[in-house]
Amino acid sequence: MTPERLQVIRNSLERRQPDLTVVMERVTKPHNLAAVARTLEAVGGMEVHAITELRPLRLSQMSAAGIRKWMKLQKHQSTGQCLAKLKQQGFHIIATTLSETAKDYRDIDYTRPVAILTGQELEGISDEAIGLADQCISIPIVGMVQSLNVSVATALVLYEAHRQRHQAGAYERRKLDDASYTRLLFEACHPQIARYCQEKSISYPAIDDNAEILEPFTGTAFGNDTDKANKTRA
Repeated sequence: MTPERLQVIRNSLERRQPDLTVVMERVTKPHNLAAVARTLEAVGGMEVHAITELRPLRLSQMSAAGIRKWMKLQKHQSTGQCLAKLKQQGFHIIATTLSETAKDYRDIDYTRPVAILTGQELEGISDEAIGLADQCISIPIVGMVQSLNVSVATALVLYEAHRQRHQAGAYERRKLDDASYTRLLFEACHPQIARYCQEKSISYPAIDDNAEILEPFTGTAFGNDTDKANKTRA
């Protein structure tokens, strides 16, 4: 791990926005989910939610390449259960619709904890989801098309959220707690050891300010070879 790479990782973790997420209802196209997840990660998001019956469902599309270690995918079978859980966590549910009564997406406050709710291009989000949302938004369209691709529409909303948060200084202060910050830093710098610890349900070794492991790690996955274990760093 070079000092330059370590600084890139630290800078990214310092700007993470755990209170900004996207919920995709009735996902049928994994490539759209992957594209949305990529944009969400680009603005600092950490978790995307998919309400779907598709199994398996992973961020394995080419459009999601390079973000799987940073982006967590939460799968739900029920719209009600998903949105209720997010509301309990303090998220404001913003639903994207084509309704004439919906607010312009630029007139919403995205500096608070926000979950952006999207649906299919053809059917949009369900009536149940609209009823559970705290606010409905729409993207102005003056051409002949009736809607935008879901990944494009979501990107527009996410970058409006990015603009507002940037102006409010949200990217200048760390939002991750110390435990989450250290865990993610370890996983980025020592991915193989992190996977071993996860498989064995053991705690990660402590690291210093340079992300170096403080004590030799001698996990059995590495044949009790301390040197080999300590060389398995990104």
